Amino acid sequence: MRTVPLNQPCHRSIVAVDIAGSTTRTNTEKIMLRRDIYDLFEAALDTTGIIDLYRDPLIDRGDGILALIHPVDHIPKTRLLDTLAPRLGALLAEHNTDHPHRYFRLRAVIHAGEVHFDPNGVFGEALDLAFRLLDAPQVRQQLRTAPDPLTLVVSDAIYQSIVRHGYHGIPDRAFEPAVGVCIAGRHHLGWLRSGAELLVATDTPTASTPAPR
Repeated sequence: MRTVPLNQPCHRSIVAVDIAGSTTRTNTEKIMLRRDIYDLFEAALDTTGIIDLYRDPLIDRGDGILALIHPVDHIPKTRLLDTLAPRLGALLAEHNTDHPHRYFRLRAVIHAGEVHFDPNGVFGEALDLAFRLLDAPQVRQQLRTAPDPLTLVVSDAIYQSIVRHGYHGIPDRAFEPAVGVCIAGRHHLGWLRSGAELLVATDTPTASTPAPR
């Protein structure tokens, strides 16, 4: 049970995904899409070791999902980049090959910051930034033209604190400062990555891979 007062911030790693072109799908198609995205996303989280104990309940966004991951030593931010993103990309590519009639593509964002909870949900500037990056025109355009079904954007905070340091399994040179958004009059940079390297998971130890539910 959360014990932090409502007016106090909680630090979370933020991972959100969004289905590209979902508004062109019929409601019956969206039923299948929503089932598939939850199956794939939860499988990627579980494989990465991000079990329920280390995250808040997933937040539904209609055509996407938001995961808020607790700041625990078991789940360093590096694991979001060297394991979670590649695993999700691999599962999505496999799904699209096995079920071409249910093919879909995803935009994903990774950020971290302070969020607030109240009886109606979660909010805060960190989430505003994450969603603004996720919905940025540059990210949408990258996904339209890239051969891979997953496009990833990370915030400048994630790039500066994690990506640029060259940790094993995180290709720092593959990220480009291609996204710019403004929130409350302040400019924020996003680093864009899309490519085959997303689909190659590292040898980071993980839990056994569960079958999508």
